[in-house]
Amino acid sequence: MSRITLSVIKADVGGWVGHTSVHPQLISKAEQVLSESSLLKDFHVAYVGDDVNLIMTHELGVDSTEIHQLAWDTFLACTEVAKELKLYGAGQDLLSDAFSGNVKGMGPGVAEMEFEERKAEPVIVFMADKTEPGAWNLPLYKMFADPFNTIGLVIDPKMHRGFVMEVHDLIEHKSVKFSLPEELYDLLVFIGAPGRYAVKAVYSKTTGDIAAACSTQRLNLMAGRYVGKDDPVCIVRCQSGLPAVGEAVEPFANPHLVAGWMRGSHVGPLMPVSVEDSHPTRFDGPPRVIALGFQIANGKLIGPRDLFADVSYDRARQKALEIADYLRRLGPFEPHRLPLEDMEYTTMPEVMERLKERFKPIED
Repeated sequence: MSRITLSVIKADVGGWVGHTSVHPQLISKAEQVLSESSLLKDFHVAYVGDDVNLIMTHELGVDSTEIHQLAWDTFLACTEVAKELKLYGAGQDLLSDAFSGNVKGMGPGVAEMEFEERKAEPVIVFMADKTEPGAWNLPLYKMFADPFNTIGLVIDPKMHRGFVMEVHDLIEHKSVKFSLPEELYDLLVFIGAPGRYAVKAVYSKTTGDIAAACSTQRLNLMAGRYVGKDDPVCIVRCQSGLPAVGEAVEPFANPHLVAGWMRGSHVGPLMPVSVEDSHPTRFDGPPRVIALGFQIANGKLIGPRDLFADVSYDRARQKALEIADYLRRLGPFEPHRLPLEDMEYTTMPEVMERLKERFKPIED
């Protein structure tokens, strides 16, 4: 059987209204452009908050110039629609006017993986809004390294050897791999700092196959200014030596704190929601995550199933709202507002420069 590539490429090309949602005409335009391409085996256009997410299957491998060009052209076409509708921030994630062979470093977020289809190939595409790539660190740790979450690590012979987790240093642009479980404590030293270190991929030690892939693009670092949060995507393959679907979604039953929310400058709970509820409004939030499940059959996307449209996540949502209430009362004070080192793309440098002469040495 030929190998298949699953590519998820996302961008914010215009919000409706403000940063809350995607206008239906943008979805229709994206579907039109992708349907006219002969490159794809299948596709699905999704959205979460104000982000358009292109979920595509093909046989061209990861980092394919043709696929990335197709995604870029799709986002450009959507941007034109956004400008006509005067949507907010039209084209804000497209940091260049010209495609250079790969959308990485140009604004859009990218998660891709190539694999040979198994007898049954369930995958989950997680998509988040109002947060950053490190938001996946804790859920992926629990999925692939925590037996209290994933019992398969204990009782499934295909999982018992563990996994290899690839981590990216988003500041130094370096990569490191950790073998789990034996290097678990070393791993946690780094991924516990999600603003700098983000999980990029996970691999099975039993088969060597890729099990998960994430986007790790940092918009502010690429643009050198505040242009919105990164709103990352993550692909997780499930079952048959990998976490069961239920094990992959279980980490989101306890909403953890992530950076992002209003103006990308606040900490908030990552709330698991259905697609229908993926319109962050309160203080442009709280941060949201959706989970679309597919069975891949000969490259076709059978689905999606809206996995968080489930009453068993009602308590998680309620807890997230309670956390949001508490944090909002803190206003501009940390830990609701991000620490100073994460505020360099806001007005903070301007204020510091303006007031620097007023800071005097303290005399003992």
